[in-house]
Amino acid sequence: MTVEQVAEAAAPEATARAGREPFRTRTKRALAGAPDAPLVLLGNFEVEDAWAVGEVGLPSVGGASATAALVNRMDELALLLAGPGDHVVLKGEPDPDHLAHLDALGVGLPTVHVAESSDPLRTVTLDALDSPALLASLRGLAADGVRLLAHGTSSAEEDLAVATGLRSVLPGAATTKAVNSKVYSRGLCDELGIEQARGWACRTVEDFERACAEAARLVADGATVGVKDAYGVSGKGILVVDDPRRLDQLVRMVTRRAARSGDDRLAVVVEVWADKATDLNYHFTVAPDGAVTFDFVKEAITEGGVHKGHRIPSRLPAEQVDELAGLAERLGARLAADGFHGLVGVDALARTDGGLLPVLEINARSNMSTYTVPLQERFLPPGWVALARQYPLVLDAPLPFAALHDRLGDLLPGAPGEAGLVVQATGTVNAGAASRTAGGTSAGRLHGLLVAPDDDALARLDAAVTERLAPIPAGATGRPTGGDPR
Repeated sequence: MTVEQVAEAAAPEATARAGREPFRTRTKRALAGAPDAPLVLLGNFEVEDAWAVGEVGLPSVGGASATAALVNRMDELALLLAGPGDHVVLKGEPDPDHLAHLDALGVGLPTVHVAESSDPLRTVTLDALDSPALLASLRGLAADGVRLLAHGTSSAEEDLAVATGLRSVLPGAATTKAVNSKVYSRGLCDELGIEQARGWACRTVEDFERACAEAARLVADGATVGVKDAYGVSGKGILVVDDPRRLDQLVRMVTRRAARSGDDRLAVVVEVWADKATDLNYHFTVAPDGAVTFDFVKEAITEGGVHKGHRIPSRLPAEQVDELAGLAERLGARLAADGFHGLVGVDALARTDGGLLPVLEINARSNMSTYTVPLQERFLPPGWVALARQYPLVLDAPLPFAALHDRLGDLLPGAPGEAGLVVQATGTVNAGAASRTAGGTSAGRLHGLLVAPDDDALARLDAAVTERLAPIPAGATGRPTGGDPR
């Protein structure tokens, strides 16, 4: 890669200005064969839950998420990944005031199709399959040659393709599941000689017993290990262990379960926690013909293994961006050999000694980092910085976008090139409303992209948004006042 290509990879927001095809265009060219190919986008987040069905993981770690209703409304993030010629399937109607706000900012929006049957605890795909009118509309799109791009492919997305005639631009569920296993990630890195955290892939109970015996000795000497389900996501299906006795307890639980069931299968990895300076996520696209395009690298913000956002661009030196681009080529070629094509995000980290641990796990699906790229390309001027993040909300009443707009006020940009918070989606804001009891509160979440000229201004903007979104006492109106934080 040239220096210019490295700069583009580290800062995708500048790619259009630097002459590189916009992300949406090159993704369509790679996966659908034409830069203007119309797509139906489907935000079926945490598809890992479907892939985990039938797999044997850790006792009492998997299961339904308490935030399932909120996660399922992340389907709305697909709105800004799509373009004017595309279509997006949603669980519910988007807030018209938010759409009008985006339109005023010059954001080209797709056609929205809403499921007429919606259950907060179902993914958007399952809602669609239970919505005859929506299915009929999608059949019409399929007849016109529109194709399907899901967040990731499970059997439900295959069922939707069959029910509508929509051809997917991604491979089938079996292939996609296989390459998304954390066990697969470790095996692939072993095969390619790529450095990874010290660890063990466990396919049987005997594998797990050996791994925990070795890990316990390291923990006794002060190490911390993570024990992960092969299809865990967003902090689910993971145990962080710093006591050898906890590993012994896990081994006893796993062996007892195997004895009861007569099944010694397991899909778990055990890894020693690395000395981390910064979490990273790098992204590439694998075309059906095996061609690999390195898209970007971002700094990831995580808490307890749960994704919270990205700092854009990354502050990696050019030679390390080069290194990740080269690894993307190798990983993509191997994924293609195993039948996969599509969008891929790899979790990695920069160590405190300055080196890279380039593969923690491979996510062969859309990633949270995927959904902000079109926004970056539109709203982030060259040389500026951005923070894609989520803000937790505690609400005692619904918060429509008009009220949110009033609360945030001058923190929202009036046009591309201005500092502020670009609101990505509002479906998650009131997603917990159904569980609110009389006089009680519910949890929501706001996703957005903060843009500012420098890190100090970005930090002030983030703090100001956090303050404005703090719970307002019942009966209070308006928003906090103060100077311009930017």
